[in-house]
Amino acid sequence: MSLPSVPPAVQPPSGPGATDKGLKGGALGLFSSTVIGLASTAPAYSLAATLGVIVGIVGFQSPIVVILAFVPMFLIAYGYKELNRADPDCGTTFTWASRAFGPRTGWLGGWGIVAADIIVMANLAQIAGAYGFQLVGADGLAQDTFWVTVVGVVWIVVMTLICYIGIEISANLQKALLSVEIVVLFLLAITALVKVYGGTAPSVSSELHWSWFNPAQINSLDDLTKSVLAGVFIYWGWDTAVSVNEETVDRDRTPGRAAVISTVILLLVYVLITTSAQAFAGVGEHGIGLANPDNSGDVLSSLGTEVFGTGGWGETATKLLILMVLTSAAASTQTTILPTARTTLSMASFKAIPDRFARIHPRFLTPTWSTVGMGLASIAFYVMLTRVSENVLADSIGSVGLMIAFYYGLTGFACVWYYRKVLTRSPRDLWTKGIMPGLGGVLLLYFFINACVVYSASDYGSTSWTLPFPPHWQLGGVFVTGIGALLLGAVLMLVYRVIRPGFFRKETIPVSAHEPDGR
Repeated sequence: MSLPSVPPAVQPPSGPGATDKGLKGGALGLFSSTVIGLASTAPAYSLAATLGVIVGIVGFQSPIVVILAFVPMFLIAYGYKELNRADPDCGTTFTWASRAFGPRTGWLGGWGIVAADIIVMANLAQIAGAYGFQLVGADGLAQDTFWVTVVGVVWIVVMTLICYIGIEISANLQKALLSVEIVVLFLLAITALVKVYGGTAPSVSSELHWSWFNPAQINSLDDLTKSVLAGVFIYWGWDTAVSVNEETVDRDRTPGRAAVISTVILLLVYVLITTSAQAFAGVGEHGIGLANPDNSGDVLSSLGTEVFGTGGWGETATKLLILMVLTSAAASTQTTILPTARTTLSMASFKAIPDRFARIHPRFLTPTWSTVGMGLASIAFYVMLTRVSENVLADSIGSVGLMIAFYYGLTGFACVWYYRKVLTRSPRDLWTKGIMPGLGGVLLLYFFINACVVYSASDYGSTSWTLPFPPHWQLGGVFVTGIGALLLGAVLMLVYRVIRPGFFRKETIPVSAHEPDGR
């Protein structure tokens, strides 16, 4: 399948500060925006891939870690909400950080979004390929790197095409995929709890206990930090609801509300699934225990047979679990393309990257070069990593946490600085524009620094790299990939600054007229 050729551009509005880029305004309501925010996090896949890691670190305290990881996400979501109210631009972090701190900082914030999304696309494509084969019973092909890569590439092409031909089609597909995901997750949780309290669960099961929600029982601050950082990953993605703000009804209010609602719904879903899975399977390192390293890559599917049984309905339900993770990856693949394409669209509109990325399809009213470019970059990165090593691919996914903490934290600080002159106007302004996003930014800065220390250990992750110059330190592959991606962005920014210095020499993104005292 091939993508349609890129049509002649619909030229973006001229002049600095223009926010009408030609996207289809009013296409999404609050419900559709919330669905996109939820689907972008891939709840089923995120839990399946991360819950085992969290349990391995803190054991029975996993539910409180899931709640604590929600805190910085909720605080930053409020920062997004307030900044979007003042400036509903689809560039989000890029635009807002540029207004608050200047174009160089904004450019790096935009790059953080792009880099994180391209890296995670490789993992989503891998999951889609492997689970697609598992769904039809072709377990041998699911272990074959070549065929999994082929299907993963096709998957990216299909999702790119859907994003290309319209935001409404994208939103409607998300509703269908998310419905399957949420229904099966709740079915798994309820069935597990019924068996626990009905006495038919395995011997390792136990009823829910309040001690699971006591952070004081976590062994050390280091364990708390590492587990919360892993937990932050399962919430990442809700900001897509804000990235499509220029295509949303009441675009200065609806996207921000959708972002906050998404994080709260995710909290409820994650606490339910975490507690029910833990109650049913326990936290042991053997058998169905959630800390079993053999199941760490997909904790939920490994529980399918035990929770649902093997005969009749049980076999069907187990297949539904596989379908659930597949649809979760599919939904997230699509909603990862959406924010990246709109970030680069905004960057091009403000002359921060080549103008061609600002082109809009004359009929579909979607980004053309930006959408296709995201698809091609994701395919190239995915194929390159699978050819190099699956261990490198695994480490690259681990590095995404650094970029998440970087651009989410930057957005929180941008909110405080942008509104610094009006923080004393009212208690509400102080809390929602200052304390909440500022605290979220501080927490994520701490997690970023701590993660750099943890990830830099040579024995962390699947690979390690030795510096080619003295003192020839050996660093973990997760750290090298994450920091390397951010440094690559800095290099690209400097190169583009030489080629086209206009964006960096003047105030190309002026203060929004919507909040004249915002700076």
